[in-house]
Amino acid sequence: MRLFVAVRPPAEATAHLDDFLDVRRSAAAYRWARPEQFHLTLAFLGEVPDYRHDELIDLLAPTAARRTPVTTRIAGGGAFPHAAAAKVLWVGLDLDPDGVVELDRLAVGARGASNQIGARVNGMTFRPHVTIARLGRPEDVTNWLRLLDAYAGPTWPVTQIELVASHLGEGARRRPRHEILARLPLGLR
Repeated sequence: MRLFVAVRPPAEATAHLDDFLDVRRSAAAYRWARPEQFHLTLAFLGEVPDYRHDELIDLLAPTAARRTPVTTRIAGGGAFPHAAAAKVLWVGLDLDPDGVVELDRLAVGARGASNQIGARVNGMTFRPHVTIARLGRPEDVTNWLRLLDAYAGPTWPVTQIELVASHLGEGARRRPRHEILARLPLGLR
C-alpha cells in the first residue's frame, strides 16, 4: 500500500482555495487536484506492507506530540521544477519563522519514523506546498504564478498530521483515492 504523512487544510481553507481556482481552471488543460485531496506532504513513503502500519503509527505519534501546533494560511504559489518548464503547479503556506521550524522538524520526524520501519522515503528537500495541478508536459506557468501570488486564504491551525494510504486508480476519473489510516495530534508532550 502506498503511504504518505500529511497535513490537510481544514474544509474552510480548502473551499476558499477551490472557489478561487474554480473560475480559472478552464483556462488550462491541466490535471487539477480535487479539493478533497489538497494536502501538504511531510513524507512520501511509497509501498509499505500492511503489517508495518501499526508500528509506523506508534513511531509517528510521539513525533507529532513533540511538535507545537502552528498557524498558517495558503498563500502564493510556485512550480516544480521551475516556472519556465513546470510539471507541477502548487500553492504555498504563509508561516512565521517558528512555524517554518516546526513544520521542518515535523517533516524530519515523519521521515525518520518512516525510515525506522524500512520505508523508502522520497529524499527531496522539504518545501511546504499543496499541489493544485499536474501538467501533461513541461510548460511556462509564469502567468499562473502571478495569479497565485495574489492569493491568500483564511488562517488555520495545524493541530495534527495524518497517515494516508493512496489507492491508485480507485478515485474519481481513475485518480488516487485517499484513505486516512491515522490522525495524530500535535503538542501532547
